[in-house]
Amino acid sequence: MRFNSSNLSLKRRAPVEATDFLRRNDRMAALLPAIERMARLQKDCAECLPAMFKHCEILAFEEGQLLLSLPTTALAAKLKQQLPKLQDTLARRGWQVAGVRIKVQMMKAAEIKEQMRALELPPAAVDAFDQLGDTLEATPQNSALISAVKAMVARRRAGLG
Repeated sequence: MRFNSSNLSLKRRAPVEATDFLRRNDRMAALLPAIERMARLQKDCAECLPAMFKHCEILAFEEGQLLLSLPTTALAAKLKQQLPKLQDTLARRGWQVAGVRIKVQMMKAAEIKEQMRALELPPAAVDAFDQLGDTLEATPQNSALISAVKAMVARRRAGLG
């Protein structure tokens, strides 16, 4: 962007919210109630099962059938155990969910790497691993484990993850 006298003299415009933009366009305005409904449903699901819905997305909710997306089969299995609780909570909040289907959709590699970078061990855990490396019996079977634990502790203390 160039800065010149005409740019600097313009009055600043107030930020326009996305919903205001959608309301101004006839085609988009028709979608707004559905978008708001899905956002409310996602919020209600997240309040019911906050740990699960960090990774979960609602793909569709039509004719009482809720379709959820999860990145791994392990999370899908855990969610299946929580479905009765989810359906009960949603029913109390006025959602008529007759059934829930789960679809496993793998995440992109970049998203997985970013999540892995965000994982951190607290200092007490690093100290515990350090103690483990010092207290493991020095046998041929344990040598690889001891080396791996010591290397991990060194990386964590150096701030390299």
